[in-house]
Amino acid sequence: MTAPSAPDPRQVAPPHAERQPDTAPPFDPLRLCVFATVALLGWLLGPVALLGFAVLAIVGYARARRGGLLRSRCKLGDTRLVLLYLSALAAAACVGIYFWIT
Repeated sequence: MTAPSAPDPRQVAPPHAERQPDTAPPFDPLRLCVFATVALLGWLLGPVALLGFAVLAIVGYARARRGGLLRSRCKLGDTRLVLLYLSALAAAACVGIYFWIT
């Protein structure tokens, strides 16, 4: 008879691997906090907030498009449509600011 051989270390799990449960971290609803903050700013600043966020998004999407992004995860898909939508929001904000001031 031959003596039993030692187990192959590549096939043996480390002892601590059996004790740790395989759990995912809890869900962090950060987006909901962001949405609530954006809504608060929109409520407080009205069309000025809309203009600020629209311009910020236009700059971001324009840079991304120049960097090669042609499709966005936005529901509109094509970055040209997203830029057109954001430009329309900025124009509406300008009209809103005019009526807000006068």
